[in-house]
Amino acid sequence: MELGSSSGRTVHITVTNGYDLKGFKGDTSVTFVRAEFNQIVLGDSSKITVSPEGTAKYNFTCSFELSPDGGTTLDDLAHKLLFLTVTELLPKEKKQKDEKTSILGQAVVDLLPLLEGEDSFETTVPLHPVQGSPLETPSPGSKQCSLDVKVFVAEPLLTPAQVSASNLLKVTLEAAYSVPESFIPVGPQYNYVVGLQVPSVGEKDYPMVFKNGNMKLGGEREPVPRPKKWPIANILAPGANNIPDAFIVGGPYEEEEGELNHPEDREFRNQAECIKKRIVWDLESRCYLDPSAVASFQKRIADCRLWPVEITRVPLVAVQKGKAGKLEKTDDENQLSFHGVAYVNMVPLLYPGVKRIRGAFHVFPYLDGTVFEKTKCLFSLFRDTGHHIVHNNKAGGLNSPLSKPFSKNLKEEKPMKDKDIDGRIRPADLQAPSIKSQSSDTPLEGETTLSHNLEGQQYLEAGTYIVLEIQLDKALVPKRMPEELARRVKEMIPPRPPLTRRTGGAQKALSDYHTQIKSISRAILDEYHQMFGKQVAKEGSDIDSESLEEQKCQLNYELNCSGKYFAFKEQLKHAVVKIVREKYLKTTAFESQEELQTFISELYVFLIDQMHVALNQSMPDDIQGPIPTIEISTEQLRLFAFEAEVNENFEMAAVYYEERLVREPQNLDHWLDYGAFCLLIEDNIKAQECFRKALSLNENHIHSLLLCGVMAVMMENYEQAEIFFEDATCLEPTNVIAWTLLGLFYEIQNNDIRMEMAFHEAFKQLQARHVQTKLKKTATIENIDEELKLEPHFGSWAAIHESITAMKAEGIPGIRPRSSQLMNAHPNIELHPPPQGPSTVLSSLEELTEESSKAQSELQDPIVTLQPQESSLAQKPSNVLLKELVAKKETSKCQDSSPFYQYTPHIITQPPATIFMETIRFLMKVNAVQFVHRVLAHELLCPQGGPSCEYYLVLAQTHLLKKDFAKTEEYLQQAAQMDYLNPNVWGVKGHLYFLSGNHAEAKACYERTVSFVVDAAEMHFIFLRLGHIYLEEKEYEKAKSTYMQACKRAPSCLTWLGLGIACYRLEELTEAEDALSEANALNNYNAEVWAYLALVCLKVGRQLEAEQAYKYTVKLKLKNEALLAEIHSVQEMVGFGDPSF
Repeated sequence: MELGSSSGRTVHITVTNGYDLKGFKGDTSVTFVRAEFNQIVLGDSSKITVSPEGTAKYNFTCSFELSPDGGTTLDDLAHKLLFLTVTELLPKEKKQKDEKTSILGQAVVDLLPLLEGEDSFETTVPLHPVQGSPLETPSPGSKQCSLDVKVFVAEPLLTPAQVSASNLLKVTLEAAYSVPESFIPVGPQYNYVVGLQVPSVGEKDYPMVFKNGNMKLGGEREPVPRPKKWPIANILAPGANNIPDAFIVGGPYEEEEGELNHPEDREFRNQAECIKKRIVWDLESRCYLDPSAVASFQKRIADCRLWPVEITRVPLVAVQKGKAGKLEKTDDENQLSFHGVAYVNMVPLLYPGVKRIRGAFHVFPYLDGTVFEKTKCLFSLFRDTGHHIVHNNKAGGLNSPLSKPFSKNLKEEKPMKDKDIDGRIRPADLQAPSIKSQSSDTPLEGETTLSHNLEGQQYLEAGTYIVLEIQLDKALVPKRMPEELARRVKEMIPPRPPLTRRTGGAQKALSDYHTQIKSISRAILDEYHQMFGKQVAKEGSDIDSESLEEQKCQLNYELNCSGKYFAFKEQLKHAVVKIVREKYLKTTAFESQEELQTFISELYVFLIDQMHVALNQSMPDDIQGPIPTIEISTEQLRLFAFEAEVNENFEMAAVYYEERLVREPQNLDHWLDYGAFCLLIEDNIKAQECFRKALSLNENHIHSLLLCGVMAVMMENYEQAEIFFEDATCLEPTNVIAWTLLGLFYEIQNNDIRMEMAFHEAFKQLQARHVQTKLKKTATIENIDEELKLEPHFGSWAAIHESITAMKAEGIPGIRPRSSQLMNAHPNIELHPPPQGPSTVLSSLEELTEESSKAQSELQDPIVTLQPQESSLAQKPSNVLLKELVAKKETSKCQDSSPFYQYTPHIITQPPATIFMETIRFLMKVNAVQFVHRVLAHELLCPQGGPSCEYYLVLAQTHLLKKDFAKTEEYLQQAAQMDYLNPNVWGVKGHLYFLSGNHAEAKACYERTVSFVVDAAEMHFIFLRLGHIYLEEKEYEKAKSTYMQACKRAPSCLTWLGLGIACYRLEELTEAEDALSEANALNNYNAEVWAYLALVCLKVGRQLEAEQAYKYTVKLKLKNEALLAEIHSVQEMVGFGDPSF
C-alpha cells in the first residue's frame, strides 16, 4: 500500500521512566531497555541503576523511518507492535569475559494512534514479566511494573482528509467448532491455519493468516468475555499476548450475521460449543486501508458477495540449525491436508451504518469449481498463491498479515515458478482447465471430480463451523443520523403549534359587553327595589299589566332625572366600541349614510341578542333547561363513516370524518383515518396533507412516518420517501412493517443490496418477536391440544434472498389504480353521487366488531384482519356495549339456521405471518392497495409464505374491487380448499354473491359464517347484509334476531333502522318506534328512518307526529318509491298524515 504524504517521515520513540522494577540481585539492579520494531532492533538504552523504590529514569530515544519502497510502511504501523524489552545486567563471575544478562519483562506499544491523525501521544504501558522473572512475584503493596513511553512525529502522517477517507479492518478468528473426529490432540503435532485474502490497491490481494490454533477437547463452553490476542508469535512475555481493552463477548445466536442463527440451530450449537472438540485461536488481525484500498475493498464486496475463508492443517516442521526455513520439495503437496473453506457473506458491510459482522459459518471442502462459482476466486491462498506460508512454522512465523507481500516484482516471481516447474506437479496444476476457462467466467465441467477433496468432506460430516468477526473502524456506507433525519423531517413538515389566543380579540370584547350588561342590570334592579321594595318584585306575577307599566315609567323617569341613565350609557359605550372594532372590524368612517344605517341596524340586533344572553346567565332560574341529546363518540362516528364508505355514500363519510376532526383536531388518529379515506377516493393530495398533519402533531409516530413515505413514493418524490422510511426504522428498529416498506422502496430504486438488508432486518425482527410471543404464552399454549399449537418455523435468509432474486428475474405485476366500487349494501338508503374516479373500500376493512372472540384470536394471527401493530388506527367503537356482549353472548348464534349449517367448533390455525403479509395488512388497512400486488409477489415466493388461505383471500379482495367476479370466485375456491372451515372465506364469498345480485347464495354463505364459533373479521357488514336479505324475503323474525345481534355489537343508524323495520313488519309497533328513535338520534338525516317513523305514527294514530315525520321524509327526498307509496296508502286509510291535502 502507498505511504502517501508520509514518505520519508521519522517516528521517534522515547522511554522516559520505569516503575516498580525489581531484579534478580536485590532492589538496586542495573537494567536497560531494548526497542524493537518490525524484527529490527532500534537500539538499547544506557544502563540505569534501579532506585530502591523501583524507579529507573531511562530517557532513551530511538527512531525508525517510514518508506513506501520497502522497509516500514503504514501497514506495519497498523498490525505490528513496538517491543520494549527490559533486561537486567548480572554481576560478572570469575573467568567470565562477557556480561551475563537476564530478561525481566517485555512491554508492547500499539502505534495505531499515528494512523488516526495524531502527531504524538504518551502512554504508560505495563511491563509483563517473562517466565522465571522476579517481576512475577510483586512485592506486597506494589503496583504492576510499567514504562512511560512517548511517541511523536514531526508532522501528522495523514492529513485529516486521508484519515477521513481511510479505514481500518479488523478480523477476529475465535474458534472452529465440531471439528472432524480425526483431529486428535495427541500424537503428531499440527498447525491449524485459517486465512483469507484482503483486496488492496490494484489487482493484488494480500493475505491475512491466522496460525497456531489450539486444539481442545469438549466439556465446557469457552468463557466470555475473554481477551483477544495479538497474531504475533515472538512475544516473550505471556501476558503481552492480550490486546488491551479488546474482548470476545459473544452474544445471542439470533443476532449474528452468519448461517447458524436460527432457532432450529440452537441445540446443535449448544452441543458443539460445550461438548465437542474445537480449535481456538482468539486472534485479531488488523489491516490499514488507504482511500484507494477502501474503494477497492468496497468494489470487491459488491462484485463478490461471498468471500472464501480457507482452513487447513499442516504438520509442525522441525527446523535444523543453519537450515531454517528450508523444506523438502517432495513434501509440499503432502503437508497441505484437510483443506476446507467457509463462505462469508460480506454484503452486510455495505449496509448503511454497519461496521461489524459476526457469525458462525459452515466449513465446506475446498472444491475449485464451487469456490469459483460462489466467490469468483481462481486461486487458493494456501495452495496456489502462498504455499510456503503454511510451512513457515518456526518462531515468528506470523508477524504481519500484510507487511511483506509474496511477490514484490516479476524478478521474484519467476524463480518461484521455475522451481515449481522443475519439481513435481503442483496441486494447483490440477486446476489448469479451470484457469484456462476464466475468460468465460465459468469453470469447465468435470473440475469437481478432478479436485475432489476427501479429507475436506469430513468437515461436512462433522458439521464444522468457524466463528468469525469482521469489523471496520468506519462504516463503508455512512448512515444518516437520527438527528439529521429528524431535522430533514422537520424541514419538510414544520410543526404547527396552535395559535395563542388573543386577549383583546372578539371573544374578549363580547365577554366585556356581557360583564357590563350584568353590572348595569344589577344596578337597575337595586334601583327598582329601592323604589318599590323587594316584596313587590317577588309578587310581580300577581300585578296587573297597568301597574307594571306605571312602575316602568316611574323607573325611567327616576333614572333620567338622576343622571344614572346617561352614566349607564357611558359605562356601556366602551364595550360597544370594542365589539364594533373586534367583532365587525370597523375602524374607518362609513362612505354613506345608508351604509351607516344598515350597520347600526345590524349592530342593534346583535347587541339586543347578546343582552338577552347575558341576562339569562345572570338569572338562571328563568332559563329553560337544554334539550337532552345523545352524545355520539368519535369511535361511533368512525363506524358510521365506514358504513357510508361501503355504501358508497362518500359525502356522508366525509362529513363524519370532518366531524371527528372538528371535535378533536389534535388527535392524530383522526387525521390518519381521514387520510386513508382520501386514499380510498383517490384524492392523494388531501391524503398527503392529512398524513403530514398527523406527523406534525407527533414527529415520532411510526405509522405517520410510514404513510408519509408511502405517499412520497406514490407521488414519485423518492428522496423524501427514503428519509421518512429511514427515520421510521431509526425510531423503532423492531418495527417489521417499517423495514419491509424500506426494502420495497429500495427495490423500486433497483438497490438490491439495501433491499436485501431491509428485508433481512425485517425477517430478523419478526423472528425475534415470534420467539418472545412463544415464551410469553407458554402457559396458554400448554393447555391447547397439540394439533392446535402454533410452532413457528423459519428458513434461512439465503433462501429468502434466492426467492427475491427469482422474483426479480420473473418480474413483478405492475401497480394498477383501483377504479371499481362495491355495490350498495342497502339499496334503499340515499346515496350521494361519488366524486370523480373514486374507488371503494374493501369489505375486509370492517374490523369494528365485538371483542368476544379476543380470547380465541390471541392464539392466531387473524386472517384478513387488516390492522397494523399499534392500536391507534384500529380502535373499536362502543367498547362498553361490546364488553357487555361478551358477558351475555348467546350459546348459539344460529338457532334459526338450517341444520345443514351447524358444525363443530374450529379454531383458525395458520403459520405465523411473514414480513410481507404483515405489510399487506397494513397497506390494505390504509387503502394503499397500489403496493399490494408488489408485496403479494414477494409473499408468493417467500419460503415462509407461498400460497396460503390468507394470500388467496387478499387476491380475492383485490379482484372484488374491480368487480371481476369470476376471478374472485376462483381465488375464493382455492382459499376454501386450503381451509374449508375458515369463516373469513365464507364471509367474503357472501359479499361476492351479494354484490353480484345472487342473494340466495349470499344468504347461505352469511348464515354459515354466522354459525361459526369463531367470528369472521367483518361481522358487522355480514349482519347488515344478512338482515337485509331476510327483510327482502320477508323472514322478519330472522331479520329481527340478526339486527339485534348487530345492535349489540356495534350500534349504528343502519342497525337500529333494520331492527325497526323488522319490528314494524311484525306489528310490534312499540319496539319499532324505540328502535327507529335510536336510529334517528344517531342520524336524523336518514330519510328512510323518518319514513318508517311516519308509518308507526300513522298506525298508532298520532297525527301531529305523523305529519312532522312525513314532512322530513319529503324534505330529505326519500328515494324508495315503494315505501313512499306505502305511506300514501296508509295516510288514505287513516285519513290524516299529509298536511298538503
